Amino acid sequence: MPDNKLPARNHNSFVIPRYIITFGKVLQFFSENAATLFVAKLFSTPVRVKVPEREQTMRNSAKNESLYLPKCKKEINVYVYGYSKKKILMVHGWAGRGTQLFQIADKVLENRMMVVSFDGPAHGLSSGKTTNMMEFLEAISEVNKKYGPFDAAIGHSFGGMSLINAVANGLKVSKLVTIGADNSIPQIFKYFVKKVELKPEIEKRLITLSEKKLGTSLDALSSKNKAESIHIPTLIIHDSEDKYVDVSSAVEIRQSLKKGELLITNGLGHHKIFKDGFVIQRIIDFIK
Repeated sequence: MPDNKLPARNHNSFVIPRYIITFGKVLQFFSENAATLFVAKLFSTPVRVKVPEREQTMRNSAKNESLYLPKCKKEINVYVYGYSKKKILMVHGWAGRGTQLFQIADKVLENRMMVVSFDGPAHGLSSGKTTNMMEFLEAISEVNKKYGPFDAAIGHSFGGMSLINAVANGLKVSKLVTIGADNSIPQIFKYFVKKVELKPEIEKRLITLSEKKLGTSLDALSSKNKAESIHIPTLIIHDSEDKYVDVSSAVEIRQSLKKGELLITNGLGHHKIFKDGFVIQRIIDFIK
């Protein structure tokens, strides 16, 4: 267990170009509403990066299929990796890809299970430029309809938060694993607005705007609140030195779970953690 004094989120974990910060400040000076809309668009637009060579084997070996999401009217790329009666659903984090957790996927295949993953809306090979939690939840639901049912689900960061919401909303799996999962969207907004150096008032406006667009309270989507409705065995994995999502999120989520287990690692951060051999084996042992 971590110490009671938890480390603060490192605001230098990602860099926003200075010209974007300056533009936001100019908008804020003339119109807080315009600044809020600008930040909302910026926040909901994931950065697409070139797929690393290390992920190409999974991308090329998997069966790639397109799946249409009728509500958000976007197409996502689905990866069907291996073949087995035991299916594992994997969901990547913000600005990630369906092949990002390939080390875990390979280990799943070694243990005679198969993986179904996907590029979230506005990610990887999927369509769209912006996305949000509701679109990720629709993607999980549609993937489950076509490729499920799944024996277990594994999610990293925003993908973990999405899976917690999906399971609480009725997704049927026997085991759930989250890695570096976010807890509170308002808390994420707080850090993001601070990062772009705008006033706290913009954060409040951003919450109001998002709740109107999503049609629900952001607090209702928090992982710790949703976790109260989850009754299946759940493994929460987090690193004490995660610079993107504070380890306190994992502790709060675990406290809300009926059948939760907590694994805290040290020195792996937000991305090395899902590549670590010990962590991967722990996941395999849990879902088998």
